[in-house]
Amino acid sequence: MYNSGSPRADAEADFLRARRQQVLSSIAGRFRATDDLTSLLSFDEVVTALGYRGEKRLGRLVIPLERVVGTVDKTRDFDRAFRPTSGRARSRWERISQALRRGEEVPPIDVYKLGDLYFVRDGHHRVSVAKSLGLDLIEADVTEIRTEISPQGISVRGDLDRRHWRRIFLDRVPLPPAAAAEFDVADPHSYHRLAELVEAWSARRMHAEQHYLNRTECAELWYGEEYLPVRALIEDAGLGRADELPADTYLRVAAERYELTREHTWDVDVLDELARRGRRRG
Repeated sequence: MYNSGSPRADAEADFLRARRQQVLSSIAGRFRATDDLTSLLSFDEVVTALGYRGEKRLGRLVIPLERVVGTVDKTRDFDRAFRPTSGRARSRWERISQALRRGEEVPPIDVYKLGDLYFVRDGHHRVSVAKSLGLDLIEADVTEIRTEISPQGISVRGDLDRRHWRRIFLDRVPLPPAAAAEFDVADPHSYHRLAELVEAWSARRMHAEQHYLNRTECAELWYGEEYLPVRALIEDAGLGRADELPADTYLRVAAERYELTREHTWDVDVLDELARRGRRRG
């Protein structure tokens, strides 16, 4: 952090430098035709995608500034790096910069914590200045939010679509945690197709046995009596693909099987025929 000896002049230079960096980043974002990497993550969008479970007050902590990536407000005053996007709050920004440069104490910010990410409730300008000055840590009052789906791996808004559809899938098909961890699909919308297959299987099972099963029971039975045995059959028949996720293979082969037989039962001879067709196409 450069220090000329004049906190006021340095604060003015700090703001101008932050604005210049934001403008250059914005121009680069237009060439990428997306603001996904330059816009602050929205707390409401993330929680909606992951599903709210509860919260816990953690109190006052020192948190890493690099993990402060979003906002509770719909503010457009700052970009993803908390650089100011206009000169509207310049005087306030520069006052905070002067205070930090003088070593004065400033109030802690207020944040929500999701996994290892932080979303600002109050203190956007303090975060902006602290990042501009190259600080690594900031004091914050922290409230931890628990979600149905882990926020692990979220970095941009585009990551939310997959988490959103996965959460809906697990609402419809409440698999045990160890089983649920296996299910990932290349196209997030395939979760809907997978849930429909499970629900159809469950309906046929209940109709055959004339016995009602709740969603959790259906999910566990489907996983143990349908999915795992069918995966083994698919592997034995050589129908898997190296570049395909297991759940996607199950969906693809299930569709091909039904197109060939118009039946819902799995048969080794049918799988062998599908394998032969695949080899001929290849």
